Amino acid sequence: MDIESDEDDEDGLSLGSQSATHFMTPAERRAHHNALERKRRDHIKESFTSLRDSVPNLAGEKQPTAASGKVSRAQILKKAAEYITFMRRKNHSHQQDIDDLKRHNTILEQQIKSLEKAKNTGQFAVTNSVNSRSGTTLTRFDELESDSEENNATVAKKLKLSS
Repeated sequence: MDIESDEDDEDGLSLGSQSATHFMTPAERRAHHNALERKRRDHIKESFTSLRDSVPNLAGEKQPTAASGKVSRAQILKKAAEYITFMRRKNHSHQQDIDDLKRHNTILEQQIKSLEKAKNTGQFAVTNSVNSRSGTTLTRFDELESDSEENNATVAKKLKLSS
């Protein structure tokens, strides 16, 4: 992407205009070119500073390097690439967690519907058992056999109750 293509320089001349530079002396053309180059370099420098400040490990830091006393551009690019990779993995992990929670939520919603249906029809039996390790009471709801298609097999549901 050419950043100067749509901009005007400080003299009001279009950067893409060949006729504007045609009437300049060689010294004026050189000065014009130097100004444009300086503007381009400043833009790149600002972009690296912005990138450095966007990476948490580098944000606002000016880690000393061999001679310059600041983070090199190569280090900024390397750390930015590492951070992008880290964030992609983190996002992927979070998406997997979301998908797992959605599946678990769907299962729980199905269990709730099944228990509500069994409660409304009076077709369930309650049995209690104590978990010997934790000392908690587990309540087991067994749906009784009925003529409906959904109750072809006995469905066992366990709810953990605090004792």
